Amino acid sequence: MCGIIGYIGRRPALNILLEGLGRLEYRGYDSAGVAITVNGEINCVKELRIDKKKGVVENLKSKIEVNFEKLVGNIGIGHNRWATHGVPSVANAHPHTDCTGKIFVVHNGVIENYQRLRRILQRLGHVFTSETDTEVITHLIEAYNEGDIEVAFKKAIRRLHGAYGIVMIYAGEPDKIFVAKFCSPMVLGIGDGENFVASCPTAIVTHTRRVIYLEDGEMAVIKANSYKIYNAKNERIKKDTEHIDWDLKTIEKGGYPNFLLKEINQQTETIGDVLRGKLDYENGLVVAGGLNDIADELKEVNRISIVACGTSYYAGLIGGRLMKELVGLPVEVTVASEFLYDTMIIDNRTLIVVISQSGETSDTLNVAKVVKSKGSVVAGIINVLGSSIPRALGYGMYTHAGPEISVASTKAFTSQIVTLVLMAVYLGRQRCMTAAEAVVIFRELEMLPGKVKDILSKESEIQALAEKYHKKKHFAVLGRGYSLAVALEGALKIKELSYIHAEGYPAGEFKHGPIALIDKGFPTIGVMPSDNLREKVFSNLKEVVARDGELVVIATEGDKGVLELTKDVFFIPSTLDFLNPILLVVPFQLLAHDLAVLNGCDVDQPRNLAKSVTVE
Repeated sequence: MCGIIGYIGRRPALNILLEGLGRLEYRGYDSAGVAITVNGEINCVKELRIDKKKGVVENLKSKIEVNFEKLVGNIGIGHNRWATHGVPSVANAHPHTDCTGKIFVVHNGVIENYQRLRRILQRLGHVFTSETDTEVITHLIEAYNEGDIEVAFKKAIRRLHGAYGIVMIYAGEPDKIFVAKFCSPMVLGIGDGENFVASCPTAIVTHTRRVIYLEDGEMAVIKANSYKIYNAKNERIKKDTEHIDWDLKTIEKGGYPNFLLKEINQQTETIGDVLRGKLDYENGLVVAGGLNDIADELKEVNRISIVACGTSYYAGLIGGRLMKELVGLPVEVTVASEFLYDTMIIDNRTLIVVISQSGETSDTLNVAKVVKSKGSVVAGIINVLGSSIPRALGYGMYTHAGPEISVASTKAFTSQIVTLVLMAVYLGRQRCMTAAEAVVIFRELEMLPGKVKDILSKESEIQALAEKYHKKKHFAVLGRGYSLAVALEGALKIKELSYIHAEGYPAGEFKHGPIALIDKGFPTIGVMPSDNLREKVFSNLKEVVARDGELVVIATEGDKGVLELTKDVFFIPSTLDFLNPILLVVPFQLLAHDLAVLNGCDVDQPRNLAKSVTVE
């Protein structure tokens, strides 16, 4: 969840660290800090986010200008924090140090046994200066250090329970960086006379595209011209480098005012990227190598369970309806944080589909590992190549949406839905779906990018709605069938971006209590495409109008009857019922963006949120 970067080489470390932290700011922006080795001493500067309009890395740069002469070394580590233990403050900001001031550590994750370790260390005389779990790591390494810091580092790591990505520098051995990884992403970047470490490749891709992904339990010792990697048994191992092949332009704003608006507009491309090379029109088949690897097991599946968190969970709700309709199997959709703590009824004929944009979501990753160990067939739908979930599973489907920098997910969501459609067609063709039926779906899928472009061309209509409603404190968002998940996702986008309370709700259930909220000043957004439930939703929205509620409706082009309800209507192009969510969600993304901008919110870095949730 936090951002980590480390550098060792021939160049000044400071600019590399600050550049990397800027690219990692979507992972945490409560505070930031760097520690750099200079002439055998380590100097550290930290800064708190003090202004919602000025990024924490920019604040850090201002503070560094005063201390620049102390930070001219070529070895260093940096960190962006998303607070878990202790409030955002300079004292709780990383890097953290020990009593000697020679060991400096940055950490992503949660140390579950930190309180017990802290009490033990305090009894030994160690003095703590922060509220964080991370500081325990520095003092534990100090306690084990009897002259060999590498041994001390490894002994300390073995005492930790929980999730961690850890990077350490030590003044006594200033030519090394020490790394450890468990349930939190860490990647080594291999350069020429220099090496890097980061929690995400976006931090280092401008300097090297050769990377090594560490697996759980692995540790590394990095020097400028070499590196050593150890497994959980402390055995030296060799690992092949991998190549990052995505376009560098995907992590730049490209002329847009923010990453969110760029990523909303990128959906005209990313939806097509999911489809590329996967549609076999001649045979009506989906070409998916990740599923072909387990094709025989998939034929034997008699039930499906979809597991995800947040926006990915809402994509899963759509996927669940899809699987029932196109595959004809019973499906349940569960929030990942609840799945392992409920009674699991799974076997080797249960297909578990885990969905995660980052591929690092802790709750979802834990589910993937547990159900795989129990013999279930598991497939991942993931966006980030080389992330933990696909590496744990070995197979699945990538959405190919490219890096998503804005914290609020947009293009990843629509790519997940398209991928779920492809998976449903794949499974359907194994069972009951004809080739002709599959080809009809393929044709509609390939028209989606153009239809999204049509929606984006009417952005001014959304801006007008935002101008009208941005001072409201609450929204109800109603939908039915496939549109219910859109209502839930639309409400989530509004509240996470604009901080306006929005509640997604089944339109048919609204009269069973929540309709008591409706009065003359309370706005409702109705999701009413021209599908088999259109008339039902129309009746539900009539109930809102009858109580003088303000109403906005998202409907299908040609639906003139919607104007009986309200003049505030946004029309989307027509498509197959189960593809409607891909088009319906785009107006919500634009509306949430515009509401946030009008209310002065930071659309790329909403308060209290971070992109990759790597803690439970």
